[in-house]
Amino acid sequence: MKQNDYLQLNNLVKDFHDGRGNIVRAVDNISLSISKGEFVTLLGPSGCGKTTTLRMVAGFEVQSSGDIILDDKKINNVPAFNRNMPMVFQSYALFPHLTIYENIAYGLQVRKMPKDTIRNDVAMAAQMVNLVGLENRYPGELSGGQQQRVALARALVLKPEIILFDEPLSNLDAKLRIQTRTEIKRVQQLLGITALYVTHDQSEALSISDTIVIMHNGKIVQSGSPEDIYNHPADPFVSDFIGNANFFEGKITELDNRFVTVSLLGSEVRVPAANVQDGLGRGNDVMLAIKPEAVEVKPDTGQFTGKIEVSSFLGATTEYKVEYSDGFLTAIHPNTHGEVHNYRFGQDVRFSFKTDFFKVYKR
Repeated sequence: MKQNDYLQLNNLVKDFHDGRGNIVRAVDNISLSISKGEFVTLLGPSGCGKTTTLRMVAGFEVQSSGDIILDDKKINNVPAFNRNMPMVFQSYALFPHLTIYENIAYGLQVRKMPKDTIRNDVAMAAQMVNLVGLENRYPGELSGGQQQRVALARALVLKPEIILFDEPLSNLDAKLRIQTRTEIKRVQQLLGITALYVTHDQSEALSISDTIVIMHNGKIVQSGSPEDIYNHPADPFVSDFIGNANFFEGKITELDNRFVTVSLLGSEVRVPAANVQDGLGRGNDVMLAIKPEAVEVKPDTGQFTGKIEVSSFLGATTEYKVEYSDGFLTAIHPNTHGEVHNYRFGQDVRFSFKTDFFKVYKR
């Protein structure tokens, strides 16, 4: 444990009964430490246990075993309304019959705060999230992005110990998602609030987090900085989930302290030894993972042959699905300096790999 750990989850387990006499383990003995002021994101596919974990921290679910410790105090039995950990939901959860001012002020009114304090705190919260001038409107008169900012202000006005986010941007369109996540990160950094955020969106997690925690089947499979998670995935699941990797089967044929030679598609590639999972040696069957942006497609040069199956122009990049002898792979090319790659359906191409970006795992 770090000395400045603020929120600790120790061996947290959550079991549910499925109604047929079976026990389903949604969260499987996870431990996590979060520092004060840190922005931590739980990232994973649907059903991985991330939202259940968040709800246990909030006090909406009671853990089956394990401890939740906040600032060195165990809060296992502290009810949700006494934890001072407001949650921002994807559905906004605003009161449609109350004005924006009344929605933001609601939690302070429940706490029976003085009217002057409520007025000042609501004004500050509205200013922080750029809602000044909208206080007398109703939620139905605002855009989705504005409504989500109201939900954020309603949480911030309580001066929380920790703020919790349950997929808060899922209902917004792409442009609003980017704008709102930037706003959330700005306010979190400005106030130094500790944040625990849940999402299944990889780009969202990479853009706003100090630490990303990857969950799968109720367990934590990797945690680290966004750069570490993206560049050094611990296993094939993380490679696929965070980087949409291409996978190939191969066999290690040679190795030394610097490089490992692996058979691939009837040829061989050399991969830096640092990119190879520990414990692998000559003759081992392996799985190679490489991100789409590390696949180079050209019309007439490259180690391997293929054919364009799909070509998708995405503005800043072009994405290709390439058919080759054993299946399909994905390649992403940047469209920079006026150079737009424009290979078409059915076109014969050649491709090669930036092998420094290969990851090699035991198969």
